[in-house]
Amino acid sequence: MSEIELKFEEALDRLEEIVNNLESGGLTLEQSLEKFSEGVKLIKFCNQELNKAEKKIEMVLSEEEEFTRVIPYIDEED
Repeated sequence: MSEIELKFEEALDRLEEIVNNLESGGLTLEQSLEKFSEGVKLIKFCNQELNKAEKKIEMVLSEEEEFTRVIPYIDEED
């Protein structure tokens, strides 16, 4: 993966493609490792983008008078 500016949606689409490739099999060990490595980089990128979005939302909510308290999201499926 190059240092090209990537959008979150594009990264997510690419990550889905990589997962499908890995699940379908037929790749050599080296190819699988390359795909896995790219996938890890995409996951980190997506996580960073989600963190940025969360911070922006918190800023917007804190600027509004009626939204002065930030309630953290808790994933109930964990």
